[in-house]
Amino acid sequence: MAEYHYELPPELIAQEGVEPRDLARMLVVPREGPFRPLHRKVRDLPDFLRPGDVLVFNESKVIPARLLARKPTGGRVEVLLVREKAPGLWEALLGPARKAPVGTRLALLSPKDLSPVPGLSAEVVGVEPDGVRLLRFQGDLLAHLEAVGEVPLPPYIKARVPLERYQTVYARRPGSVAAPTAGLHFTPELLERLRGMGVELHFLTLHVGPGTFRPVKGDPEKHEMHAEPYEVPEGTARAVNRAKEEGRRVIAVGTTVVRALESAYREGEGVLAGAGETRLFIRPPYAFRVIDGLFTNFHLPGSTLLMLVAAFLGRERTLEAYRLAVQERYRFYSLGDAMLIL
Repeated sequence: MAEYHYELPPELIAQEGVEPRDLARMLVVPREGPFRPLHRKVRDLPDFLRPGDVLVFNESKVIPARLLARKPTGGRVEVLLVREKAPGLWEALLGPARKAPVGTRLALLSPKDLSPVPGLSAEVVGVEPDGVRLLRFQGDLLAHLEAVGEVPLPPYIKARVPLERYQTVYARRPGSVAAPTAGLHFTPELLERLRGMGVELHFLTLHVGPGTFRPVKGDPEKHEMHAEPYEVPEGTARAVNRAKEEGRRVIAVGTTVVRALESAYREGEGVLAGAGETRLFIRPPYAFRVIDGLFTNFHLPGSTLLMLVAAFLGRERTLEAYRLAVQERYRFYSLGDAMLIL
């Protein structure tokens, strides 16, 4: 994927977030016209918004989805929960997966001392076509999750990050295995300032799966996105559709919001409320139907997230903005700085 590659010095990969969160830097890039970016802070966001703008957030909550387990033979298995398909039945990635065929029983371990957790076990009951395992849990997994699970940090973050720092301040609905990272920059004070100036704040849910870290290899046409569940509340759909009818701007906080809104859109009807699953892969060329602006982080080379930004901003302008961000020593990826495209 050479056309979506850029050079990034390793020291620019953020290993921790700034405090307060809204002190992160923000590169403001115009979508059209002369390329004249501005270097600001996230707390300056109100300077670029106006009364009547609709800002849409993903209120999915990261779960401590990384578990350790032991087979009856004594071998250790790492489990990454993907999503709950039915009560007690989860899709999961196992490592090493080849040593956990259907029928394998797993004892869940405490991450503190690797002792078995009483009353909590699982069995591999199926394998899906993409290799994802189906685990049937015995015992109340959700009740134990805070005790037995760990933060499933992206592989490029080497530092230990507490779950609360890898969580948005408005996270409400548990289900993601990775944070919707654009939202990590917002503080309660910034949200109140936006409300006070007449910006409408609305929420939806898209539970982020581990596929978000999967790079595109080879032909993008053959890249398969993992299904991710989303839900657009009635109030959010109504607010977005009203804004579009009245010529007001709809600005997505993060690529997950873009994918949820675009997936929920129907020609002639607008954004529909309700729940669904999306495998939408947004890349150039793509005709956006809903959003007018995007607040997002800086993404990995060759990733589906970078391609989504390129579809909105244009590939050349996106790469130019990224080169500038590298030159100006912005911080990259999940805990890094932000970019606002209007």
